Amino acid sequence: MDDDSYDARQPESVAAVLKVFAILQALSERNETGISDLSVRLAMPKATVYRFLQTMKTLGYVRQEVDSERYGLSMRVFELGAKALQYPDLVEIAKPHMQRLSEVTGETVHLGMLIDSEIIYVHKVDSRHMLGMYSRVGRRAPLHCTAIGKVLMAWESPARRDTILQGCDFKRFREKTITTRADYDVELQRTLDQGFGQDREEFDDHIRCAAIPIFDRLNLAVAGLSVSFPSFRYDVAHEPELVAELRKASRDISRQLGCSTFPLDPPAEKAR
Repeated sequence: MDDDSYDARQPESVAAVLKVFAILQALSERNETGISDLSVRLAMPKATVYRFLQTMKTLGYVRQEVDSERYGLSMRVFELGAKALQYPDLVEIAKPHMQRLSEVTGETVHLGMLIDSEIIYVHKVDSRHMLGMYSRVGRRAPLHCTAIGKVLMAWESPARRDTILQGCDFKRFREKTITTRADYDVELQRTLDQGFGQDREEFDDHIRCAAIPIFDRLNLAVAGLSVSFPSFRYDVAHEPELVAELRKASRDISRQLGCSTFPLDPPAEKAR
């Protein structure tokens, strides 16, 4: 590969990203590759290749053979790709519904998915107000004190929930944060009973959120959809209307993902 791809005309952060993906691509083409070979193939100094490989190894995306000291891609890269292939159209399907929710409420709308023992925001629509929730696509957030985290865990199977929550430290972020598994289990039952999840200023100061799960063709909760409000704009009296809008959006997104019997509909509606 021509070294011009990484020359000084590129901003440093962009050049670093290009190098990372060039190394990943090279490793995908030839398993168990050494630093010298990668250095020649990519026209990068050995020290640079080594530095990036060690970082990628620490993050779990690259493995190193103990005997040969050669490098290869880890199963984590496969898992990442599998997740992308499983629901390739989720964001595009959700976008119009999220835009409508933001227009109806005037607030920030998030789409989040599970990664390891956290959620990651994969899409958002900003509030039209000056004062709203700070967030960004790609930001990770905890399961135990976010509305999306709660719905993903509430509608998870008990066995898998236990496995996932082994990686949750129940860290206190705010005064109202739930900090024990026992209290979290109570909260998950309440989430199931009421049909939606809540964050009552548990993660960010003065921010309240309401969320609902999105289901796939197997009726598994694969994502969460939330609306976030500054606490002074969250009107409990209008909560039923908010939840109805979230449920309506989730029902259609879930249908497009192959869900034929929406789990949040009352039994009479499911039978129709």
